[in-house]
Amino acid sequence: MNEYTVAPNKDATGWLVKVEDVAPTEHYVDRDSAVEKAEEIAKEHSPSKVYILDKYHEVEEERSF
Repeated sequence: MNEYTVAPNKDATGWLVKVEDVAPTEHYVDRDSAVEKAEEIAKEHSPSKVYILDKYHEVEEERSF
């Protein structure tokens, strides 16, 4: 199962989408754009999970595809 993470960057000025907790794939200005892209990628590579993290990098929400 593939795992994707959406998390704020270090100084919380943007959002990152990571694949399998490796280097970020892309940088987004807002949370919604990052979540949308992560879901799109996860659907293409089903079965997958998307973990959305808060500013403390704790799991806020988990979605399965």
